[in-house]
Amino acid sequence: MITTPQHLHILDDRFAALVHPMSTLDVIADGFTWTEGPVWFGDHDCLLFSDIPSQRILRWSEAEGLSVFRAGSGFNNGNTRDRQGRLVGCRHGARDVVRTEFDGSLTVLANAFDGKRLNSPNDVVVNSDGAVWFTDPTYGILSNFEGYRSDPEQPSRNVYRLPPAGELTAVVTDFVQPNGLCFSPDEKTLYIAESGSSHDASVPAVIRKFAVDGGSLRDLGVFATIDKGLPDGLRCDVLGNVWTSAADGVHCFAPDGKLLGKILVPQVVSNLCFGGRDGQRLFITATRAVYRVFVDVHGAEPWTQGAG
Repeated sequence: MITTPQHLHILDDRFAALVHPMSTLDVIADGFTWTEGPVWFGDHDCLLFSDIPSQRILRWSEAEGLSVFRAGSGFNNGNTRDRQGRLVGCRHGARDVVRTEFDGSLTVLANAFDGKRLNSPNDVVVNSDGAVWFTDPTYGILSNFEGYRSDPEQPSRNVYRLPPAGELTAVVTDFVQPNGLCFSPDEKTLYIAESGSSHDASVPAVIRKFAVDGGSLRDLGVFATIDKGLPDGLRCDVLGNVWTSAADGVHCFAPDGKLLGKILVPQVVSNLCFGGRDGQRLFITATRAVYRVFVDVHGAEPWTQGAG
């Protein structure tokens, strides 16, 4: 008889179909300070992720293990890929969103709004029309630990959209601290984490849901509430389930907002992404380590759906 492993907390049969009782929660890299921003590069068979305080982007692969992809990363936090396969990242130090070109050079995509410096871009996604969407809380300027202490110049902590050819616009302006964000598989819905409870216990630890209408958003209210800690990074799978970070691990919510189950992790989780050669590995960045676990579903992002 196969019993459910300790790292799986199954609340619904739908979650049981997404995980496997013989799966293991494996540490693939450790010894860091605060890991973040995992992104899978199937065409290179590797995972990139940030260790924010050490100002490094690390590279991990099954074949070659761990190496430094970029030193002096400027307190890089969240990462994603654009539809051409280029790395797009958020740098707390420079307070910008930057793209790594194929020749290794860096292109700054956004560093100001209305003539004032951004706060500290945190997480980023790119949808199929090539627009870059990112959150801009103040975590990177609150101290010198993961950025440079500074007063904010923006009057609010916004979510922004940058089209391939056009001006940066603030699409949501009423968050306390916007954090992770992800699109549903059909890109008709954008989920955004509210992590303001990190410094104000009165702020609800919720994921908000927005209908996407081209370059604008319509608020659909609270999608889900996190019962342990707060939401940080999050991703959708191809079935529309939302997998989000939390204090006790990764929580999986159905498209209707019901909590299906949890992957319990011994460290506070910051972010996650789908990947692996078969597209069925969930990579989890936590406080000091990066974990990997088998899941029986692919990520909604096209580059996570196998080796390519």
